[in-house]
Amino acid sequence: MTRNLTSGVFPAMVTPFDADGSIDHDQLAADARRLADAGVDGLVPVGSTGESATLTHDEHIDVIETVVDAVDVPVIAGAGSNATHEAVSLSRRAVDAGADALLLISPYYNRPEPAGMEAHYRRIADEVDVPQIIYNVPGRTGRNIAVETAVSLADHENIVGYKAASGDLGRIGEVAERTRDEAFAVLSGDDAMTLPTMAVGGTGVISVAANVEPERVVELVERAHDDEYAAARDVHHELGPLFRALFAETNPVPVKHALELRGHGTATFRDPLSPASEETIDRLDAVLAEL
Repeated sequence: MTRNLTSGVFPAMVTPFDADGSIDHDQLAADARRLADAGVDGLVPVGSTGESATLTHDEHIDVIETVVDAVDVPVIAGAGSNATHEAVSLSRRAVDAGADALLLISPYYNRPEPAGMEAHYRRIADEVDVPQIIYNVPGRTGRNIAVETAVSLADHENIVGYKAASGDLGRIGEVAERTRDEAFAVLSGDDAMTLPTMAVGGTGVISVAANVEPERVVELVERAHDDEYAAARDVHHELGPLFRALFAETNPVPVKHALELRGHGTATFRDPLSPASEETIDRLDAVLAEL
């Protein structure tokens, strides 16, 4: 089976926890099956939305294995780190666990200059032979991946895409423009930017909202792929209140509450994350009822 890893809708999955803080693998598998049945193009476990920062490496791999075993759609596993050797090790383990591809957040906290950023990604791509998507999210890492760095990395056969979560459409559009002759895709990493990103050359989204409304997010992306932009815009506006509500507090706090309201597990978090305010929960409840 040919697996498309860089076009379509890829939910950034939550990691459900039991009351004691352990991973609820039954709910995780159920979530994976529900999303696959809704028509998404693949799944992205253990990214930022999956609270990977508070998982041990063994737990990280256990989550990947559960998702891989539950579905027959591509699994793009989060495997990044701010230490290059650690990212290489975790990437190898993710591949051994069955991941089809990797999502690699840029190094956080130590904030490398462009030369160090490029060397980090090239080493992972040289040492781990699977498709890899580089992930620009300066709000979490403190550093943008420079456009020149992304364009340069696009020539590596294992670096197949760029998850764009900077909120800067000019930057996103320039990466798409300058890599359009490469086997390299730009995916939105921000639900509210999915349609604008696709309008400048993007191919889909790694989506938080698709956990809650997978069919509608799939429709949005399919309409845009078919150049039906008026219809895509209608779906975008229909989903707009959900996009905003899901980021009213730190992700993944609102999306876990939204899933609980829909009957998909409980809104349980690992410290230092805490439950949402009553105001946010009421807002989510109203938005979901409207949808």
